[in-house]
Amino acid sequence: MRYLSLDWIQTLSQHVANSAPVADACAQHALAITQVVTGGPPGDVMYHFIVADGAATFGTGAAPDEDVRMEQSWDTAVAVATGTMNTQELLIGGKISVTGDLQKLIACQAVFIALDAVFETVRQETVYE
Repeated sequence: MRYLSLDWIQTLSQHVANSAPVADACAQHALAITQVVTGGPPGDVMYHFIVADGAATFGTGAAPDEDVRMEQSWDTAVAVATGTMNTQELLIGGKISVTGDLQKLIACQAVFIALDAVFETVRQETVYE
């Protein structure tokens, strides 16, 4: 499946919904993130990630009641998704723009750690072109 396609978002959501470590990490947190990826082969893409009520979900479009918005180019998003570049370095270098409640984002670090295994599984099924 193609990176950031509807199939990719749905597959990611299914894997996240079936992950006990993600559910455990989400039990203590709430967060709504909108991701904007610009300049890719499919054009600009906007999707969201929501942690609420002990679960995490992905969907198309902006997050309702968005806490954080992250914007990046297609090349940067692919580098993060494939693990070829470090997200923290890209944030510090200004390649990823983050606005909103950064404290809330930082507080959810356990959720992102739990998501790593899910992203690894989905990465193996994903085409980044």
